[in-house]
Amino acid sequence: MTSAIDPRSLPTTGAGPGVAPRLIATDLDGTLLRDDKTVSERTVAALAAAEAAGIEVFFVTGRPARWMDVVSAHVHGHGLAICANGAAVVDLHAGGELIEVRPLERTDALSTVAALRAVAPGTSFAVELTTGIHYEPDYPPFQFDAAASIATAEELLHEETPGSGAAVIKLLAHHPSLTPDDFLDLARATVADFGSVTRSSPTALLEISGPGVSKASTLARCCAERGISPEEVVAFGDMPNDIEMLAWAGRSYAMGNAHPAVLAAASGRTAPNGEDGVAVVIERILAGCYDVPAGE
Repeated sequence: MTSAIDPRSLPTTGAGPGVAPRLIATDLDGTLLRDDKTVSERTVAALAAAEAAGIEVFFVTGRPARWMDVVSAHVHGHGLAICANGAAVVDLHAGGELIEVRPLERTDALSTVAALRAVAPGTSFAVELTTGIHYEPDYPPFQFDAAASIATAEELLHEETPGSGAAVIKLLAHHPSLTPDDFLDLARATVADFGSVTRSSPTALLEISGPGVSKASTLARCCAERGISPEEVVAFGDMPNDIEMLAWAGRSYAMGNAHPAVLAAASGRTAPNGEDGVAVVIERILAGCYDVPAGE
């Protein structure tokens, strides 16, 4: 189970295959960004050309708002981005101001922690709040915030710790020895009632959002507000946290470097992120080729 809502069951309307796209939804790491976390000049130009042609661009990422500086200079139009795997919609023109939050309830987060500790001993946790990240002593040092506090997950999820009742947007769970996909499968079988479990890291690091929260479900809400149908959306991704979004969009492209499950879920394939795969498709779209063949 990937989330409490299967995006394929969401209402769909539109003109069908070949309709001109109105919105591009792209993941960042491993997709739009090169491996050095930069955006190439070719991709910058393609994004700007798409916006100039009237096609909205949404960055849809697992990153929290505070890590959006990598693309903040390349935002045009509305300036909105979907962050934390759909748990937050932020305004990049306003420095990452939160427009909408779809939280993970602390009771569900605590239930998830207890369940994963039972089935996967050795799991360590971090708690991503709207105000920043906090983590357990054994949580691996991926990218720590100097303002973060260190305590057990149970303490971090207490209503008054680390403070002020800030909303939980994501629970992170790391296992030191399970393979990434085995840990994902185990967690989904164990905690599906408490939240949506996915991953975007090459390590056994899981990301747990509230039930029904995903890139796809939040993107669907944003598109519905704009009168944009799934058939008018082109999506790009490379990791399991992109699968639901790729399945929902009318046209979707897995990067050449994508996880095997992502390659299977997308309707097409483009070049790897290091070879400007997103730009390749956008350029074809702007040239009037709305359907890039699978395996491109």
